[in-house]
Amino acid sequence: MSSSDRSQAVDVQESKTYEVRTYGCQMNVHDSERLSGLLEDAGYVRAPKDADGDADVVVFNTCAVRENADNRLYGNLGRLAPMKTKRPGMQIAVGGCLAQKDRDTIVKRAPWVDVVFGTHNIGKLPVLLERARVQEEAQVEIAESLEAFPSTLPTRRESAYAAWVSISVGCNNTCTFCIVPALRGKEKDRRTGDILAEIEALVGEGVSEITLLGQNVNAYGSDIGDREAFSKLLRACGKIDGLERVRFTSPHPRDFTDDVIAAMAETPNVMPQLHMPMQSGSDTVLKAMRRSYRQERYLGIIEKVRAGIPHAAITTDIIVGFPGETEEDFEQTLHAVREARFAQAFTFQYSKRPGTPAATMEGQIPKKVVQERYERLVALQEEISWDENKKQVGRTLELMVAEGEGRKDGATHRLSGRAPDNRLVHFTKPDEDVRPGDVVTVEITYAAPHHLLAEGAALNVRRTRAGDAWEKRNAAAVAKPAGVMLGLPKIGAPEPLPVAASSGCGCD
Repeated sequence: MSSSDRSQAVDVQESKTYEVRTYGCQMNVHDSERLSGLLEDAGYVRAPKDADGDADVVVFNTCAVRENADNRLYGNLGRLAPMKTKRPGMQIAVGGCLAQKDRDTIVKRAPWVDVVFGTHNIGKLPVLLERARVQEEAQVEIAESLEAFPSTLPTRRESAYAAWVSISVGCNNTCTFCIVPALRGKEKDRRTGDILAEIEALVGEGVSEITLLGQNVNAYGSDIGDREAFSKLLRACGKIDGLERVRFTSPHPRDFTDDVIAAMAETPNVMPQLHMPMQSGSDTVLKAMRRSYRQERYLGIIEKVRAGIPHAAITTDIIVGFPGETEEDFEQTLHAVREARFAQAFTFQYSKRPGTPAATMEGQIPKKVVQERYERLVALQEEISWDENKKQVGRTLELMVAEGEGRKDGATHRLSGRAPDNRLVHFTKPDEDVRPGDVVTVEITYAAPHHLLAEGAALNVRRTRAGDAWEKRNAAAVAKPAGVMLGLPKIGAPEPLPVAASSGCGCD
């Protein structure tokens, strides 16, 4: 092949675009960063944000937790079918938990899909796409166990200044409502040295906030029988120069030990924030769920956290309408919510998932009853969230500036950022230049149920290495030639708790 032919081949390859659509929990969000990294490593470039399927490769990273997951996937696949007919060479891939669960069913229901891959072999995506192209037939490859820890794969980080860092994959719990352990496998921990090396490398690139990620993050160390491994990891993070904020999600009450609380309280860069799924306040329901704690144990942890970290913001997940839940059981959940006084609660109506023990339990609750209970719970939590946010008025907080978190920021001439406890704060735009990743000190003047306002002038603006990293990334994106334009990346701290899904697939 001549040099000009090689140049043309590179240009063709570089012009191929991809789009990754992500559903579900933070595990999937982080996996999608890896899928993007793999595709870019293979020569693809990201399609513009408004591509809406108009790309050479469209990847669906699916979730199987909610009841409508299947319908949502097949509806989206159906909308892409005519687009694929009009675009020769377009490929569609389906991965994630639903792919692990449904396997061959996906290609039968949507024969225009080119690749189906599971949660354990995301690293095979580029190879499977090429094989499907050459052989002109769908490739379905589902590994039954983890082939390699996914953090060894190329990763295209969505944020220049905040990053997910996986410390484990899989889950050893057997909650009766949850299908995730069957799809992601038994818990497997990373070596502590590998985790710290990844964090140090990220900090070297300008990242100033990391979120430690695991299906059951505080069970870390179960592989080696060290019950204090997670608290030791938190303390080790505290020794990394340049790492300003450390968060983690999601812990399980069963494994929440006093040494973890002490590590949170005594390690300055571990943020005063805790998301700990409760799921129900009823001991009877918790037993039916196979949750290994009861209301008293859960509230006892909350009490200890508040004693050690007075300004901690505590959030949770709650399921309403689990099979057999009586009105008395539901009242126990309301009681626990009043006692815990969560900053936010992510509430879910029980969703029957085939393959879980709960799906065949007696006492399935009528939809009307579940809806009525759900509305009562949401109303109570809204009231508590607002009350707890009002306590923030008058406080002086350091915010890490974010991008894309305040939808009305442009119209209101405000910026948005996250407080140390992860509350969302909208603040008056300072006269001086402020970039995502920079730190702004403000005084809180107003509280709403889901956000705070700082309406006065900023008390201080601190330009950071993280802000420099954001600026450098955006300058590089703008400078790209038209043929390899990535489009502006979505920059911003990872969403800690998407409303549509809990931080740990709703099963922690």
